[in-house]
Amino acid sequence: MRLRLGTRGSPLALRQAARVGELLQRAHPFLEVELVTVTTRGDRLSLEGVPLFQQPVGAFVREVQGALLRGEVDLAVHSAKDLPLEPVEGLWVAAYPERAHPGDLLISRGPGWEELSPGDRVGTSSVRRRTFLQRARGDLRFVDIRGNVDTRLRKLREGEVEALILAAAGWERLGLSAEHVEVLPFSLLLPAPAQGALAVEVREDREDLRELVGAIDREDVRQAVEMERGLLAFLSGGCWSALGVLAQKEGEGWHLQAAWGEGGGEPVEARGRDPRALVEEVGRKLLLGAGNL
Repeated sequence: MRLRLGTRGSPLALRQAARVGELLQRAHPFLEVELVTVTTRGDRLSLEGVPLFQQPVGAFVREVQGALLRGEVDLAVHSAKDLPLEPVEGLWVAAYPERAHPGDLLISRGPGWEELSPGDRVGTSSVRRRTFLQRARGDLRFVDIRGNVDTRLRKLREGEVEALILAAAGWERLGLSAEHVEVLPFSLLLPAPAQGALAVEVREDREDLRELVGAIDREDVRQAVEMERGLLAFLSGGCWSALGVLAQKEGEGWHLQAAWGEGGGEPVEARGRDPRALVEEVGRKLLLGAGNL
């Protein structure tokens, strides 16, 4: 059986799709896998220099989903954080197969986060990263930086910035290295909802594929992603909302922590066994902090 996996054509997206293919072939040795690249609106806008926070929700997934609906591919592989909150009719996320480190990294030519000098330029295009890191280090200059990871690293080497903030998951999956790499603690910067997780969509009418792909689904990852995205929905946010959130399994229960730029950025948390109740509890705390309750 041959499966066509639809994906964006960026190096990271291709690496992620290849990883999904490996997991599927490990679960079903009879499978053959083909990667089919699809150019998305987000890819085109990025080439035109449009910052991520100015791009529409779903800019990196809509065209891949369209190819899936038209039957041009059998599966669609996404970064789970890029999926819009509103599901597409006719599609189903059959698997959240794994999650790499959900946090963020500081990449620099030497100094760590605490050692950066006042006025140093830190490159990031993320509203979330800029919002929370600027609260911690108001003496730094946070500048918009565009391009793929290689382009950003070149700008770092050439001295356009003193440091970069990048997702740990992408760094890990691409197997990159640099002079100084520092994992930023969650106490400083919580990840974007579903950051580091992969999502595999199939058409709802393909029951055979739902079962086949379901073999690589991770229930713990699915629950964590649904809690984090559920909090984003509770706050009526979008992909570029300044929300940091992380759901972590603790024994038989969950620990949910979050910080919201609209609520002053102060972190809140809750523990318990009911994911839906935790989302509501944390969401209400954030809204209360923002003066919306």
